[in-house]
Amino acid sequence: MIPNFSDTKALARIISLVENEVTGYDKLLEELPHNQVPVIGITGPPGAGKSTLTDALIGECVKAGKKVAVLCIDPSSPFNMGALLGDRIRMSEWYTNPNVFIRSLATRGSLGGLHPKIIEITEVLKAAAFDFIIVETVGVGQSEVEIAGLADATAVVLVPESGDEIQVMKAGLMEIADIFVVNKCDRPGADMFIKNLQVRTGNRSIPVLKTAANTKEGVAALYQSLL
Repeated sequence: MIPNFSDTKALARIISLVENEVTGYDKLLEELPHNQVPVIGITGPPGAGKSTLTDALIGECVKAGKKVAVLCIDPSSPFNMGALLGDRIRMSEWYTNPNVFIRSLATRGSLGGLHPKIIEITEVLKAAAFDFIIVETVGVGQSEVEIAGLADATAVVLVPESGDEIQVMKAGLMEIADIFVVNKCDRPGADMFIKNLQVRTGNRSIPVLKTAANTKEGVAALYQSLL
């Protein structure tokens, strides 16, 4: 059974089979065609605006006529280990768009900011022939850096108030960025924060982009940079 982009229900069921390790899921994975589909990782500390930024990036993909799949990794419910679905509330605009597929996944106790079956689920989406796959991690700290091993490009989202938190995160999260995104750049101190960020990252020539995701400011430039 090969995932079909036009049949989102079938695709959703296949992901559920893989997620829950239903008998025969491994054989299904072996039979999938492999397509080269870029994976974009969106990560950063809680409250940085990752979901709003992901929502704005979906808009840029759709505007460009692209088909995009989004995996939102949510914290697990302590009672049933399911996703809390907080991210999808912010992306309700795309529920009926035929070019967008959104799936929430719970961390299920994983400490890496991702789902334990994230690689397999990403392969399912690649077989479904999307143009892009966006993976938004749980709000992470310095140890949850698995996204760097999955994504072709990783955007680390920060806000001007991060301040001294940069030094705390530097041991892990700061090293995985291909692009730094200073979101909520309309807040006071954004320019000074960007200068400090560039100093603290040393000689690494990593783009630092400013966005205000709630107004879409800077999102088009971020999309082009990720390309």
